[in-house]
Amino acid sequence: MRKKLKNRLLPLQLLCIVVLLTAGTMLFRDLNRYHRERTANQNLSRQIKQARESADIDQNSPSALSSQYAGLKRQNEDFAGWLFIENTAIDYPVMYTPDDPEHYLHRAFDGSYAQSGALFIDASCRPGSDHILIHGHHMKDGSMFGTLPQYQDQEFAGEHSVIRFDTPDEEGYYELLAAFYTKIDPEPADDAFQYYKYTDLSDPEDFAAYIQQIKKLSLYDTGIQAVEGDRLLTLSTCSYHTDEGRFVVVAVRKQP
Repeated sequence: MRKKLKNRLLPLQLLCIVVLLTAGTMLFRDLNRYHRERTANQNLSRQIKQARESADIDQNSPSALSSQYAGLKRQNEDFAGWLFIENTAIDYPVMYTPDDPEHYLHRAFDGSYAQSGALFIDASCRPGSDHILIHGHHMKDGSMFGTLPQYQDQEFAGEHSVIRFDTPDEEGYYELLAAFYTKIDPEPADDAFQYYKYTDLSDPEDFAAYIQQIKKLSLYDTGIQAVEGDRLLTLSTCSYHTDEGRFVVVAVRKQP
């Protein structure tokens, strides 16, 4: 009887071992991939950080930073700018491929496959336009826009209210205007603001409508206002509070 039971259990034990080995292999592969992607981004970030610090030391000679941006542009023509929020994990190149909107959804800066992808500008915008919408993955390891939802906390927002977005041609400092949850929906609704349709704010009515809606949805009052003619920066990532959820941060360009 015991021998029969043992013979029956043996296939189950072998199956469990196979499942565990397979799961372990997949986990190791995923961890290794995330490590490679983070390392590649950190190497890029390290180059820009050194150049940024040099430019900050001598504000009359920002050539080191300009040179680094020019170098990235030579490496990849799709490079459109650099997004940086001090004391956060957000310190990445931003890509732009208007003819292939989601080209960098799962591609790294160098074009190789990357689960975390890269930050990229919405195809309906232009890198130097008055409103720039940047998309990024909400990665569980905190990379890309994985830490963006921390802006739901007003104290965090107050400590990280300045967002820097440089293009190869100019530096740009933006101040937090609003942070809110919404979702993607083909029809307008109270919980589904179609912010992604407001990329062109050259019409005063569109600008006013956009500002009114983001202020209405904002989780707190930032104390910052935007008026017609101001340049805006919108950051968007997935949120899991609902189906097709999104978390959005909007900032206004600070005067030089």
